[in-house]
Amino acid sequence: MEPMNALTRPEKTIDAKAVELTILMPCLNEQETLAVCINKAKTFLTTSGIVGEVLIADNGSTDGSQAIASSLGARVVHVADKGYGAALLGGIEAAHGRYIIMGDADDSYDFSALSPFVEKLRAGHDLVMGNRFEGGIAPGAMPPLHRYLGNPVLSFIGRLFFQVPTGDFHCGLRGFNAESIRKLNLKTTGMEFASEMVVRSALEKLSIAEVPTTLKPDGRSRPPHLRTWRDGWRHLKFLLMYNPRWLFVVPGSILLTIGVLLCGALMLGPVQLTEALSLDLNSFVAACFMIVAGTQLVTFGVLSRYYAHITGILPANKRSDWIIANITTDRLALNAGICLAGGLLLFGSAIYAWASLGFGPLADPHIPRVVLIGLTLIVIALQMFFSAFMLGILEIPVKRRGATILDGSRT
Repeated sequence: MEPMNALTRPEKTIDAKAVELTILMPCLNEQETLAVCINKAKTFLTTSGIVGEVLIADNGSTDGSQAIASSLGARVVHVADKGYGAALLGGIEAAHGRYIIMGDADDSYDFSALSPFVEKLRAGHDLVMGNRFEGGIAPGAMPPLHRYLGNPVLSFIGRLFFQVPTGDFHCGLRGFNAESIRKLNLKTTGMEFASEMVVRSALEKLSIAEVPTTLKPDGRSRPPHLRTWRDGWRHLKFLLMYNPRWLFVVPGSILLTIGVLLCGALMLGPVQLTEALSLDLNSFVAACFMIVAGTQLVTFGVLSRYYAHITGILPANKRSDWIIANITTDRLALNAGICLAGGLLLFGSAIYAWASLGFGPLADPHIPRVVLIGLTLIVIALQMFFSAFMLGILEIPVKRRGATILDGSRT
């Protein structure tokens, strides 16, 4: 009989409560590299003296990956829901370790060099991110588009939007306190799961640290599961949707400010910038459109933040507390009525002035401007009025759930 070495002999049964570290790998047809990754992870546990387990979250492999993992002493959990995030969610739920270090099973990360992650976790950090740009990226390990555009841009957006203290927002090798991450109740099932984990951790004020890690070309002969433009867009979309201020309020405020300033400058007549360039009625029309669009975007931002607050999607802050205290369906409808009255008054006064001229040619350049301002206010009033009812619709499920809990009809 062939002798078994330390990496292939059956494992002794370990009390799940004694497991300090779970090394988690999502897996979908990784037969070429899975054994190498598992052996490296087991070597780390042995040499470091850490009581741990290697857990493979299999997402429906058809190449025998499950059998390879089991033969090497790894624990396999089968995850039916498809997707990178779904596999990791299933693995996180099944993990026995107090701490979890996750990484791809493609042999691009070194599972035998996890000590910096463990040290940070033991020091009390909830999430420890690897930084490939500091640790070293081997030639051919990361496509130039990812290395010089995708990752830097998305990492910058993450720092700007959420004050995440990391230079590599999407490193796939990361460790975390299992209980802290489970409490976040993460939802996404695709590649954007990596962004959700970091964003939600930052929003909940979890302690985030970073350690250098290396990246080398993966050992697979097939193309990676990651799709550059599709998954890059999913990450960007997630970052924007989780920050209504940058998605709606900031661009809306910029448009609104430019529109108001331009309208103010052109209200009394054309502005001559150079001998060949002047701003007149056409520019005034464009400014009115900017005001309408800017107001709508800001309204979207307020409604989004209101909904995120009452549903718990985003944690409360001073800004959302102010919105909850001051923005109501009745108040929005009242403001819409005031705006409508002002618009009708301006529009009516312009029509009256035109009528006094016998509806003939308008020599006075102010009358068309008054008409446009009046129409702009009327459009904004309509937007605000219907937004008020949208706010009421958003509140219905939350109020219904609250009433159900209060009357004790459902637990």
